[in-house]
Amino acid sequence: MAHDIVILGVFVADAAFRCTRLPKLGETLIGTGFTLGPGGKGSNQAVAAARVGGDVGFLARIGADTFGDMGMATWAEAGVIPLVIRDERRATGAAGIFIEETEGKNAIIISPGAAAAITIADVEARAEEIAGAKVAVTQLEQPVEVAERFLRIASGAGVTTVFNPAPAAALPEGTLALCDYVTPNEAEAEALTGIAVTDRQSATRAAEALLALGVRQGAIVTLGGDGALVLDADGARHVPAMAAGPVIDTTGAGDAFNGGFACALAEGRAIDDALRFATAVAALSVTKHGTAASMPTRTEVEALLAR
Repeated sequence: MAHDIVILGVFVADAAFRCTRLPKLGETLIGTGFTLGPGGKGSNQAVAAARVGGDVGFLARIGADTFGDMGMATWAEAGVIPLVIRDERRATGAAGIFIEETEGKNAIIISPGAAAAITIADVEARAEEIAGAKVAVTQLEQPVEVAERFLRIASGAGVTTVFNPAPAAALPEGTLALCDYVTPNEAEAEALTGIAVTDRQSATRAAEALLALGVRQGAIVTLGGDGALVLDADGARHVPAMAAGPVIDTTGAGDAFNGGFACALAEGRAIDDALRFATAVAALSVTKHGTAASMPTRTEVEALLAR
């Protein structure tokens, strides 16, 4: 069965520790809170896209365990169709997230578990669904060569491809030429281009370098609280951030942005409208704790856009 959006990525259980500041190496702090919930960039993006109205299939490998059951329940609640392999030999992955409550900043360690064992053959087994999508999205928490094959199948079928190169990693030659849109943050843009991104001007230079490396339609450098910088055939534009309320937890904001962007593209929205929609999804996500749990509904996004 075809879906408008197919996302390749990782599901892990997020163990989130909140504290007044991040610990130094060798230091023990008493935290102010703890939550255990669903996470992983690809899963978060799938949930974000589905909750704002997207028809989403999610391709991943998870364990046949309690954390894997958490993933299945999360997708069922959000309306994501799981195109997943249940791995009998490997545990579902987990992430340790440390959240500094004063500013909502975070540090994350991820152990992908079963998700890291996804193979090119697993992706090729879903080639029909990938080729039948309107938009295909992937990141780099699963093996790079698997992401590259996913992008190649989608690109070869004329599917709009969105590549979120996170976490940053060395790419096979020609990978960016398979991407219609690339959505790095400042650190990821620097890793891909060698250009330190510290402001909008340097973000523009990095975006120019990404297009020179083969990105086909647009380079979108996300800038945290300063919104995003997009460069395409119409030139460079700044996409302002939105304020939806007090910032509580920035974990998953980039995933919210990418999920919202994918949904908007699948609906046929023009790039600037799609980016505004994605920005609203991200703005709402940071007003709540958690990752998948913080993804807003379509009603909430439309209300923010109407302000």
